[in-house]
Amino acid sequence: MRFKIKKGDTVEVISGRDKGTKGEVLRVLSTEDRIVVRGVNLRKKHQRQVQAGGRQMNPGIIQFEAPIHLSNVMLVCPKCGEATRVTVRRTEDGAQRVCKQCEAVMDV
Repeated sequence: MRFKIKKGDTVEVISGRDKGTKGEVLRVLSTEDRIVVRGVNLRKKHQRQVQAGGRQMNPGIIQFEAPIHLSNVMLVCPKCGEATRVTVRRTEDGAQRVCKQCEAVMDV
């Protein structure tokens, strides 16, 4: 278990322009140590009209979430609702993520 943050988790940004923002993890880019969080690190891209595969992509300004480094976010505990560190406990069934503050199991 390399990463303690998975797709679908709620995280809080702890540094950078979006500090204090909470959002859901959309993708985990494990080779780059980055994650994509809904509503965080929004970027704008000027898209030209392109024909690709028999269909057209509409021109205009597209807004999308860019990846953010894993060290700039903390996992939010579903029980206490605060950004917290996580420990991993090994069990006979596998591994469970546990909140360091309230000892709640995050994997259900």
